[in-house]
Order: sequence, then C-alpha cells, then structure tokens
Amino acid sequence: MFCKAEEAPDPVRDTFGRLLRTKHAYYILPVGPWSGGGLELINTNYTNCPLDIVQSSADTPGSPVAFFPLNLKKGVIRVLTDLNIMFQNTYTVCPESPVWKLDHYYTNDTLNGDYFITTGGIVGNPAPETLGNWFKIQQFGGGYKLLHCPGVCTFCNVVCQDVGFDVQNGQRRLALTNYPFMVVFKRA
Repeated sequence: MFCKAEEAPDPVRDTFGRLLRTKHAYYILPVGPWSGGGLELINTNYTNCPLDIVQSSADTPGSPVAFFPLNLKKGVIRVLTDLNIMFQNTYTVCPESPVWKLDHYYTNDTLNGDYFITTGGIVGNPAPETLGNWFKIQQFGGGYKLLHCPGVCTFCNVVCQDVGFDVQNGQRRLALTNYPFMVVFKRA
C-alpha cells in the first residue's frame, strides 16, 4: 500500500510571478497605489539603537530584505512556514543585527501588550528564547500578509497575530496588530 506524501505549502511569488528565493533580496511593498512606501530602518525611541522598522512616507521602495526559512537548505520561500527576515545592504552604527525580532517579547507572558518589530534578532537557532525572531507569509486578498505565529517550539506559548502598523510620533511602526499590512514582494 502506498502512502501519499504531504504536499509542500504553496510558494510565495514576487510582483512578476517568480518564486521568492533565499538567495535574492526583495522590497516589501504595500498592495495598491497611494498606500505609502516600503519598509526602512529608523530610530523611533530617541536612543541610537536598536533601529525600528517603519513604513516610508514617500512612495519609495525602502530597504530590501532577505528571507531565511527554518530549513536553510530550502531555496524557495513558502507560505505559512517559519522564517527569519533580515534587511540587506543596510549600514548602521548599531551593533545589533538587521534581523527582525519582536521588541520585549517574553514567552512566559504572551499577553504583554504592544509588540513592535525592531532589529537585533538572529537567523536560525529555533528555541524558546528566539521565538520573537520568527515570522510567516500568508496569502491575503490581492497579495500577502506577514504574521508572527512561530511553530519552531511545539511546547511554547506563542503570540499569533498579524503584522501591521501602530502610529507613534507620526511614524507608521511595524507591530503586531489586528489589521494586517497587505504586501507584495518586488525583487531588488
């Protein structure tokens, strides 16, 4: 008797319909015109580091990112799989890495409140102490949305929520929200 192999999740595609791959950099852009620009790193809390992720107010592509799936041997990025996101070619004076992570994420307190997305995460190393570094891409509307719902720790309490914006001091900061940021991916 033959067993049917489990199908791989659908691949994520860029604005030209090509598969998103780990060896390339991409701009994360809003769906639709007049929705603002791409994502970039800035200082929002009046200290130098770490840098926070915001949406550019102009219609600029922002800074490109690279995606790193849990299994680094996989070259294609697939929907609803755990991955790390890292800004590429971004020079800063900060010692923190340009890898995305949730700021003040505590695995023992999943109702902690606002979770902003900042830098200073690490690529790989799935463990309870790195849960804030893992994100997923999900098909949504005419594009995709980002979410944080890590599956890298089966016994951990995790926060599962969409990635959207929280406006602070006039900046649209990337954060976990109930209103997803609808995006597309354009190869840099």
